[in-house]
Amino acid sequence: MLRWTVHLEGGPRRVNHAAVAVGHRVYSFGGYCSGEDYETLRQIDVHIFNAVSLRWTKLPPVRPTIRGQAPVVPYMRYGHSTVLIDDTVFLWGGRNDTEGACNVLYAFDVNTHKWSTPRVSGTVPGARDGHSACVLGKIMYIFGGYEQLADCFSNDIHKLDTSTMTWTLVCTKGNPARWRDFHSATMLDNQMYVFGGRADRFGPFHSNNEIYCNRIRVFDTRTEAWLDCPPTPVLPEGRRSHSAFGYNGELYIFGGYNARLNRHFHDLWKFNPASFTWKKIEPKGKGPCPRRRQCCCIVGDKIVLFGGTSPSPEEGLGDEFDLIDHSDLHILDFSPSLKTLCKLAVIQYNLDQSCLPHDIRWELNAMTTNSNISRPIVSSHG
Repeated sequence: MLRWTVHLEGGPRRVNHAAVAVGHRVYSFGGYCSGEDYETLRQIDVHIFNAVSLRWTKLPPVRPTIRGQAPVVPYMRYGHSTVLIDDTVFLWGGRNDTEGACNVLYAFDVNTHKWSTPRVSGTVPGARDGHSACVLGKIMYIFGGYEQLADCFSNDIHKLDTSTMTWTLVCTKGNPARWRDFHSATMLDNQMYVFGGRADRFGPFHSNNEIYCNRIRVFDTRTEAWLDCPPTPVLPEGRRSHSAFGYNGELYIFGGYNARLNRHFHDLWKFNPASFTWKKIEPKGKGPCPRRRQCCCIVGDKIVLFGGTSPSPEEGLGDEFDLIDHSDLHILDFSPSLKTLCKLAVIQYNLDQSCLPHDIRWELNAMTTNSNISRPIVSSHG
């Protein structure tokens, strides 16, 4: 019984950020916020969400170990990717308004919170943003994105073997997926499931004839081949900048944006790879408003979703450039316990808590107290 259980405001106000779950914590890296300065180079920020206390913290800036020498830290960016392998977060790609796109690999140790730039060999992918990254064992797979030097969409697959730190351009077989960016790629077993993204009707170069594919493409990592996929009777609308995650062997997508329809989404869909069918899911409770460019991480049986951007509720509703950036967080629980359901009832009906044990009251307070990482946006209309 899926249910939205928690909604808190005041976390990091971030769009096009990247995040990973490490145990009961979610690490969020970078992104942007409208109105902030992206012309000045500064360190990427790292926010940590504790899924037990439901609190956000922000790591302090890294100080140089040698006086006068800048520390090894990625610059603030958006459209990058992060994956977790063992105790290391690998951050790759993304762009900044000053430096442009990046193809330097950064490693972040979740135990020491120290950054490094591992020495790599092989065929390093060209700098890009809007690509996807997913993991199988010790190997990170990068697909698609918008390549800065070639000034076009990509449909290449690169893989990084983190045991040898070697990049390889995969020579794929079969009919490749279309060139695209801001899609999703999710690893289920040994296969990578690609959905959505922005492409161009006429090929890899952007000609303002955007298309939004809504058919799943599957890449088999064992044979290194794109598979021929059967048609599906029910399909979600094509979209970009959505969230995707695997749970119990199935693929889920949430939200996103379609410029041809000028529409933001807040729907939840489930794809079953065995039957190759989609099903729209309607969780209980009140979920997030329509949005794109949010982050989504799995913590146990819960999905932690935060940030992103939506059409402004004021004048100009729906205009792509009239957007409001979010500092909120939502939790979707796949199997809420009886205790969780009881706490939700106490909150919903404003029941007396004085007779409850201290730990239950503490949990209720955590579920209803907003964070203070970001300040509320003041409306221009007062």
